[in-house]
Amino acid sequence: MMARCIELDRDCADICALAATLMSRESEYAKEFCSLCAKICRACGEECAKHQMDHCQECAKACMNCAEECERMVA
Repeated sequence: MMARCIELDRDCADICALAATLMSRESEYAKEFCSLCAKICRACGEECAKHQMDHCQECAKACMNCAEECERMVA
């Protein structure tokens, strides 16, 4: 039941870390990674929101906030 949620959590954490690294060194690829990061964070947030556990709901909010910030950076 939680397998997809866990997979997306791990993908989200990995892409966020890489996006932050690229932004910190002003990489020419940072915007592209932020776009992908937003997509993955949004998918993770939507999946986590399906589960009623408190930690899943907190994760969903954090992922959606991250997606919105990444989308702002890309715009």
